[in-house]
Amino acid sequence: MADAICGGKLDIHSGGEDLLFPHHDNEILQAESYSSSPQWVNYFIHTGHLSIEGCKMSKSLKNFITIQDALKKNTGRQLRLHFLQHSWHGGLDYSESAMSEAVTTEKYFNDFFLLVKYHRSQLGEGISSFQKFTEPELKLTSSLQTCQLTVHAALCDSFDTPTAMRALKSLVSDAYTYLTAKKTPNIRLLVKVGAYVSEILSVFGVINRQEAIGFAAAGEGGASSEEAALPFVRVLSQFRDEVRSSARELKAGSILQSCDNLRDNVLPELRS
Repeated sequence: MADAICGGKLDIHSGGEDLLFPHHDNEILQAESYSSSPQWVNYFIHTGHLSIEGCKMSKSLKNFITIQDALKKNTGRQLRLHFLQHSWHGGLDYSESAMSEAVTTEKYFNDFFLLVKYHRSQLGEGISSFQKFTEPELKLTSSLQTCQLTVHAALCDSFDTPTAMRALKSLVSDAYTYLTAKKTPNIRLLVKVGAYVSEILSVFGVINRQEAIGFAAAGEGGASSEEAALPFVRVLSQFRDEVRSSARELKAGSILQSCDNLRDNVLPELRS
């Protein structure tokens, strides 16, 4: 059948890791004997097993879950983020705790994208929108370049998506560090970082590239719900910054904690 459909030679042959021996060895012996070809397949790809709550998924164990069932609990984006954090040739466990981690990862990236979009909305026009690089900008630029090299090398190394995802998270962490250190950040550099992270996640199928940065969120009439909320976020953010500044002068730690609670807990809950 393989000869009739694919010709006398296959470039890539895939299957589960349990088929490595004797199934695929047997195929090689039979096919190469039949065709007198010294190499029937150029590359074998053996994928890892899917387990459910630590047990191999099997109809006999009655723990069989379809994609449709999984999508009732989590979004397609969250499932992809979970898959990306595991190598294709290693095992993958589908569980509530694992999917909780994927939801956290989604929120981590989404919060960063919203922050970048907020700063992008503050970007002026003309030459005044360009800022001179100082040490923090140089450090973030170095982090961006390191991430780009790491992601490229990881994907060239047997599609190592877990390493690529860790590099993206590290870059976002460095961007947060930069924003903490800079009262007036270089918005163009920040947008560049956000665009790169979005580009790679788009390659992975996590982002539908309807816009340059972040996850698209369509509201009524096709308008972005993020765009609709942005003026309110901007006013609230400015108010929070003013309160934090005053609280530092007054050394009022409880006010600073309230501001952090607003940022870390209240606003994310409203958005979800």
